[in-house]
Amino acid sequence: MGQKINPKLLRLGPVYNWSSRWFDDKRYKETVLEDYKLRGALMKKLEASGISNIEIERSINSIKLTVYVLRPGMVIGRAGTGMEDLRKFLLSILPGKQGGKNAAKLDIRIEPVKEPNLDAYLVAKSISDQLLKRFPHRRVMSQSIGRVMGAGAKGARIVLSGRIGGAEIGRREKLQQGKVPLSTIRENIEFASVPALTKKGYIGIKVWINKPEGK
Repeated sequence: MGQKINPKLLRLGPVYNWSSRWFDDKRYKETVLEDYKLRGALMKKLEASGISNIEIERSINSIKLTVYVLRPGMVIGRAGTGMEDLRKFLLSILPGKQGGKNAAKLDIRIEPVKEPNLDAYLVAKSISDQLLKRFPHRRVMSQSIGRVMGAGAKGARIVLSGRIGGAEIGRREKLQQGKVPLSTIRENIEFASVPALTKKGYIGIKVWINKPEGK
């Protein structure tokens, strides 16, 4: 089972909480699409800040966004100017939230990523960026997994799939250190999948990190 589904989905409840927390029986479809648009826009806009995860919590008349980034100073800006620009940007996306009293209903919180080498998305994004610069894939995988284990992880696994190194035929390469038990629900398994759109083709990158307790 652990190989067939997203490790985070398998552990919802015992280990992880939902990244979107709200209840809406009347506008369910519209709200899901709104969350999707918000995440996509934020991931693109704050890519340079090292954005890792976005949590959305809704109540009756408010939306609370918790954004986890590697460099929060780039998002906040001098005297909070970056936050005001970000608020205006998000209000332009949300339907019916522009201006007036509704503008104050959007609550944005920026949280720093404590250990980037234990964040699966940031590790996968780093590998993707290096592959786009045509670094040797084996060296990239080895160095990345070494940094993850050096940060205190119990285990890590990296899988590349596609036209690795510009090869004519796609293949799959895997590197693992330590233990990554995907079927053990109590283990805190961090997972991310990120593409690398190289000139020769698409390379899929998957990262599993078995995080230590309390991380």
